[in-house]
Amino acid sequence: MKLWLPLLFCIVYVSAFAQQKEVTGIVFDKENKGRIAKVNVRNNNSGQSVYNTFKGEFTISANLGDVLVFSKADHHSDTITVKNYAPLAVYMKATAIQLKEVTIRDSVLNPQRRYRATKGEYGKIYGSLANQDLLSIGQGGVGFSIDALYNMFSRSGRNVEHLKEIIDRDYKQSVIDYRFNKSFVAGITVLKDPDLTDFMFKYRPSYYMVTTANEYEFVAYVRTSLRRYKRNPKAFELAPLPTQYINIK
Repeated sequence: MKLWLPLLFCIVYVSAFAQQKEVTGIVFDKENKGRIAKVNVRNNNSGQSVYNTFKGEFTISANLGDVLVFSKADHHSDTITVKNYAPLAVYMKATAIQLKEVTIRDSVLNPQRRYRATKGEYGKIYGSLANQDLLSIGQGGVGFSIDALYNMFSRSGRNVEHLKEIIDRDYKQSVIDYRFNKSFVAGITVLKDPDLTDFMFKYRPSYYMVTTANEYEFVAYVRTSLRRYKRNPKAFELAPLPTQYINIK
């Protein structure tokens, strides 16, 4: 009888191993549908753990009914039960809304294009002050009326410099708005209006930070600011104006 026990164990082990097949698939980002690399794929039943390739592809041994767990630092984990051996398409949701590098560059480039267009139009204005038809920059401008500004300031050199300062300031604010936008901030903070608007107003980053911080640093800034905001939502609020009474005689 003792001789049969090892043999029986080997038969059961080989049978279980024979039932195990390879499961293949590709991991995608749920938002942009792009392939994700460096995802850990773990078979909770067997304990086997592998990483997918730079193409997002993975191969792991599994039996029907095994539970596969997909995990990555900047994405929410996903769990799939093996029901068949057809190739899997796994979609993982990012923990924060992440902009592709090309998108970040374009978000800064668009204000630059508008800035150059505005400077070009003002070059025409100050090159020919008699022709006021040149006071409109058309669509894709900087968002304020050149006619109103032209009428507000005189043609003296001092006011021209003042006008240039307004253009530069508007350009910098538009750069901040492009990167520090509601969609991006809401994806990180999960805040909703009116708290979202209040948070963005109180913790609006500087132009220097927006143009120098990489994505990791910028997300870290938003999360740190969120912790401060939750500790004291009333911070940075202006004190109410004192009540004034008028004596009517």
